[in-house]
Amino acid sequence: MSPLFHNNTASISPHVDSRRAFLTSTAGGVGLAALAWLLNEETVRGAKASPVGMADGGTHASPLAVQAPHYTPRATNCIFIYLFGGASQCDMFDPKPRLNELQGQPLPESLTKNVRFAFVKKETARIMGTPRTFRRYGQCGMDMSDLLPYLSSTVDELALVRSMHTEAFNHAPGETMINTGAQLAGHPSVGAWVTYGLGSQSANLPGYVVMLTGTRFKPYTWSNGFLPSTYQGVRFRNQGAPVLNLETPSAISAAMHRSQLNAVQDLNRRRYGHVGDPEITARIAAYETAFRMQTTAPDLIDLSREAPHTLQQYGVGRPDEGDDGFARQCLLARRMVEKGVRFVQLTNSQWDHHQDLYRDHPKMCYQVDRPIAALIHDLKSRGLLDSTLVVITTEFGRTAVSDNGQKPEMPNGRDHHPFAFCTLLAGGGIRGGTILGSTDDLGWHITEDPVHVNDLHATILSLFGLDHMRLTYRFQGRDFRLTDVGGNVVHKLLA
Repeated sequence: MSPLFHNNTASISPHVDSRRAFLTSTAGGVGLAALAWLLNEETVRGAKASPVGMADGGTHASPLAVQAPHYTPRATNCIFIYLFGGASQCDMFDPKPRLNELQGQPLPESLTKNVRFAFVKKETARIMGTPRTFRRYGQCGMDMSDLLPYLSSTVDELALVRSMHTEAFNHAPGETMINTGAQLAGHPSVGAWVTYGLGSQSANLPGYVVMLTGTRFKPYTWSNGFLPSTYQGVRFRNQGAPVLNLETPSAISAAMHRSQLNAVQDLNRRRYGHVGDPEITARIAAYETAFRMQTTAPDLIDLSREAPHTLQQYGVGRPDEGDDGFARQCLLARRMVEKGVRFVQLTNSQWDHHQDLYRDHPKMCYQVDRPIAALIHDLKSRGLLDSTLVVITTEFGRTAVSDNGQKPEMPNGRDHHPFAFCTLLAGGGIRGGTILGSTDDLGWHITEDPVHVNDLHATILSLFGLDHMRLTYRFQGRDFRLTDVGGNVVHKLLA
């Protein structure tokens, strides 16, 4: 059956202030400092819980109870790796020897006419080659640059889409588009849609977890948007306390904590029985999950139980790694999948190279190459890759010409290029060793098998057994979906 919900709203009760006062007074026992973070001031981020008892003695199913898909799924979990900033496809996945041959020459006017750039000044822009060398790897003969020595060992598990495209040519609309299917903020993220459609497999952890490395992040890229707040991603740290202020104070015993939480839940159940607001049910489930997370989450991020060779494989603690945060996150993503987290989103920022591309781009590739390859190998060795979809994407590509707009004296970077970029997928029903789509000699326009962002999202949902046309939510008078008014499943990517 299709998980079709309608947006129900309820007016704010006059008793809200008194309820909040009570909750604040019990903050030591219930851990509301952590819950306020988890709920974003009573916005539930979501996790599966047992059916919730109501004041009248009945029950109401958890908002994240497991739901049946529309048809047989190929994937049950997803690790969505987002490289924020626009990774350069012609320096990583799509070799274009012609760029080096035409180094320093202007682009034909036919390519730049009526084209809108973020910063490039078309009149003086010049073609920019690449110092990277490419080789073909695996039985499929997939091209990878010398920046990706580890990922090149996984090519027969990968599907490489060279023909991705989008309408967004700046970061804010681009990142919302790749994460939510729309250029305007306020729409649900991919992870929110998946957990909305299928629920959560874990009773002790959220259904949707987000981890971040870098400095530039927008919370709306893991938001629930207009979906119920249960489906928003919960942000985890990769070391130390996984969620800040989650621990129960030492003076509060487990029995006291449970008793106080029961009192809070009883008030919430009574209020739900009075107004029927689904947000209250979401809050009840989130409080219970936060309670369980106090013992589950610290063990989850404790990597001391991992075998030394596994830590080495991912690059955790590698002396030359510097900040190994992304390596830790890739390893934690595997551990979360093992414990039933439905959707794990890893965001790695600082891929926006308008200048110093050849200095900064290798640093970023070095940071992600080994951990992503290790993640794919590790999932496969544990029998998890068949059911775990791994997506590696960025919001758009980079231009074949140098960026001479922001710092004309330093035209050694590339501008935003929405007309063609690359995305990688593995596992979860993906046909490994697939190379889909192609671009012209300059990597400017797509020449075969174009794949829009909405097509990517439709394909992701289909792998989870969800029909993107039927997974809808009524908001402001119409039924919205992740792919909105577009999107087609890319069957050539499916095993």
